[in-house]
Amino acid sequence: MTSSPGETVGAHRSAVTIAPDRLPEQARALLSEGFRVALIAGHDDGDELRAVYLFTAGAPDRRVELRVPLHRDAPQVPSLAALSFPAGRFEREMRDLFGIVPTDHPLPRRLVRHFHWPQGWYPMRADAGDPPEFGDLAGPYPFRTVEGPGVYEIPVGPVHAGMIEPGHFRFSVVGETILNLKARLWFVHRGLEKLFQGRGPLQAIELAERVSGDTAVGHSLAFCLAAEDALGITAPPDAQRVRAVLLELERIYNHVTDLGALCNDVGHGVLNSHAQRIREQLLRINDEVTGHRLLRGAIVPGGVTAVTLPDPDRLAAIGRDIAEIVDLALGHTVVHDRFAGTAILTAQQAVDLGTLGYVARASGHPVDARQDHPALPEVPPRTQHTRTDGDVLSRFVVRAEEIGASIKQIANLLDALDGTARVAAAPESRAPGSGVGIVEGWRGTIVHRVELGADGALTRTKIVDPSFFNWPALPVALADTIVPDFPLTNKSFNLSYAGNDL
Repeated sequence: MTSSPGETVGAHRSAVTIAPDRLPEQARALLSEGFRVALIAGHDDGDELRAVYLFTAGAPDRRVELRVPLHRDAPQVPSLAALSFPAGRFEREMRDLFGIVPTDHPLPRRLVRHFHWPQGWYPMRADAGDPPEFGDLAGPYPFRTVEGPGVYEIPVGPVHAGMIEPGHFRFSVVGETILNLKARLWFVHRGLEKLFQGRGPLQAIELAERVSGDTAVGHSLAFCLAAEDALGITAPPDAQRVRAVLLELERIYNHVTDLGALCNDVGHGVLNSHAQRIREQLLRINDEVTGHRLLRGAIVPGGVTAVTLPDPDRLAAIGRDIAEIVDLALGHTVVHDRFAGTAILTAQQAVDLGTLGYVARASGHPVDARQDHPALPEVPPRTQHTRTDGDVLSRFVVRAEEIGASIKQIANLLDALDGTARVAAAPESRAPGSGVGIVEGWRGTIVHRVELGADGALTRTKIVDPSFFNWPALPVALADTIVPDFPLTNKSFNLSYAGNDL
């Protein structure tokens, strides 16, 4: 960084307070040094507003915050959208919820708040009060129109058949080929971040587990790491290892579920049935280990409360079962042909969009918080993937390879334990502070940032699910893909609606 790195405020983290006009130069310097925009959050400090920009980089773990105080009556910050695509989306979210305006933003339309939301009402401000009457005040959403001979539109959702969250997809199509897709989300907004305010870390853990139902471990661990960072404490090494075991168990059961669903989307229902059989075995192991099939209730600030530990031999047998399903899938010419070359996200597109997790790794962008921001005494090796072409096949193979790596990692972690799941005493709140937790959830990197007041209660919690970064990549990958491959492509990304819209 070309300027002063600022004050050390947490684990691997420094912070500097700057005026708004200095923001672009500071951000440009950090981005040029390999940092990425991990989080942008609005804050209401009473007499003024504040924007916090968290930049992170790995090898070694580095975290830099830019804190920008703003006048309450006219809060404005220079837009960073020209420097970072994810920053532009964070800015739109911050404007919708806090009224902090990113000046010269190239796409200044609403993001989170749909057009029936009242204008001039910013729900995350302390004085927001109850919402005014809703209505069609700002007109319909301006979908991009594609015109030409034979072009037609297909609207899908937001209400879908089956157990799927709401999202609206507007296809512009000629024949069967997709020319343009617009995904309109933000139908499940729950005001989740505001629900954290006023709770202590122990009382807030149940909220963190429910940010996205299939990522209970990832979000609860990121939240606990953030709270521990704010309190200046560290969980015992054995507790850290057990937490990592739970994180990998969550990765395995979600990945095998999607491997089966991808096979099902190309007509190989038998393999899906076997994948769901294995998923049930894994859910029962989850229940034995934590008392909950989705691994809830085991991770707490300061430690872990696992009931028992999984049997590595049993997991190894399950791994062999999964490998057989993968071999059968990839050895089937119809399955392979439908996967290969479908919905390609290039390496450059993955980098430009800031993608995370298996979506990024399948495109050859090796971002992984397990190595970049390790939360373990022993840093696990980075998985070397055999296919990184950015298509559905790559996303399938990457996830299959991650299952094998996770099973090996669990065995290594269990070998490092003394045979018990250590439980650390819950911490008592100390001086107010801020904290950041970074975790490689099964979808990708999860970031939580918290601030605690003098009484130990949360005054602000900002949550970033990897789906926030990865949703924009889906329409890009679908360009020139045929409409019948949309369900297959969508499942290969498997993005969270709830995690994206808090």
